[in-house]
Amino acid sequence: MKKEPRRLIALATSLFIILFIPLIYESFSHSLDSWDGKSIWRDGFSTEEQRMKLNLRRLKCLTGEDKAQLQATGFSCSSDVYSDVCVANKGARIIDNATLAVHVLSNREPRIKQILIRPYPRKVDPPAMNLVSPVKILEGSISSSPLCRYNHNVPAVIFSSGGFVGNTFHEINEIIIPLFITTWHFKSQVQFVITDYNPELVSKYGPILRSLSHYEPIGAAGNGTVHCFPAVIIGLMLHEYLTVNSTQIPGGYSMPDFKKFLCDTYNLKVKGPLVKPEKPVLILIARRTTRVFLNEDELVKMMEEIGFEVRIALPDEMSNLEKFSQVVNSGHVMVGAHGAGLVNQVFLPSGAVVVQVVPLELDWPSDNYFGKPAYGMGLKYVKYKIEANESSLYEEYGPDDPVITNPASIHAKGYMAVRSVYIEGQNFRINLVRFRKTLVQALKLLGS
Repeated sequence: MKKEPRRLIALATSLFIILFIPLIYESFSHSLDSWDGKSIWRDGFSTEEQRMKLNLRRLKCLTGEDKAQLQATGFSCSSDVYSDVCVANKGARIIDNATLAVHVLSNREPRIKQILIRPYPRKVDPPAMNLVSPVKILEGSISSSPLCRYNHNVPAVIFSSGGFVGNTFHEINEIIIPLFITTWHFKSQVQFVITDYNPELVSKYGPILRSLSHYEPIGAAGNGTVHCFPAVIIGLMLHEYLTVNSTQIPGGYSMPDFKKFLCDTYNLKVKGPLVKPEKPVLILIARRTTRVFLNEDELVKMMEEIGFEVRIALPDEMSNLEKFSQVVNSGHVMVGAHGAGLVNQVFLPSGAVVVQVVPLELDWPSDNYFGKPAYGMGLKYVKYKIEANESSLYEEYGPDDPVITNPASIHAKGYMAVRSVYIEGQNFRINLVRFRKTLVQALKLLGS
């Protein structure tokens, strides 16, 4: 009698194995079949689509009603003083015509027939925007969209390499930092589509583009090809000049995070904070056309007398960022007149000092383009404001000319007049006695 329960248990176990183990195996096998290393995410998201939509929702350019509209309809746009950005998460088909056309799938009613966006974040500067081709956005349904020739499984990010490309400050301020802000949290799972395609820019910043995207950029060629994407971002976000504002970005990362990204991308060894060395390295940004130091040799001699090892950075070597970033990263102090070369301060280690020579009538751009951003990069900043007799304008126009005595009258003539005189028309003969005090101040700031 005692053996009977055991037989029943054994029989029940056998039936369980026969009936349920194949079902469990089938379910497990189906899961394995669907997992290709990409479609299942290890951090709790079940599919690529879920992860992609989460990242799109995290874009801080969309807030309040704009974000709610994206979730409800699949398409939304946002605008601020710097840029226009549109996002679609239900699918997009990009037609590479003379004017790039983007068909976005949306259930918004009523649909907007057409939107034009210039995907370059410098709306405050019409001359720059005139160099940017518009992108045409059309809302529609699948049935009204063109057939795909190429299918992609990651979101597209559309931006222009027009604008003020050719000037390193504008390249980093309006393309590289905005790309980081807009796409870093996608962890390289985006595809760049570049209008006004500039191969020199793509080559110059190749390491950065490859760090932000695992895919080769698509250059708009106007050949009518149709590319299909699960989602699209049209335009880039910009905060302030050379700034990553942690309160306006997914995950709360900031300018030090961007600098770490550069260090990782270019394999820069010195991250800081710096300790004052016995012989600090001073990087002198040398200009050869405008805002030139006319007594550069005397300046270098004085710098060496104070105790610096001086490395003169010429414009030609600045174009090779893979090499020049290493040079800057080895520096303790950077000295330069207001101009694009000072943007290379992004490669300085934290604790380094930036000394900017501020020309006549260029106080605002000097402070906002390079002075204030230096602090956000963990750098120390010293401003040397030239006096009138240090400017070549003093000799060219004379001490009583409105250029010297009444700059407001030049400003009243418009930007081009200001640019001609104060940006493109002046050089400097630096007062060595005054400037020595500024360099001594910079030396004291090292390691403080």
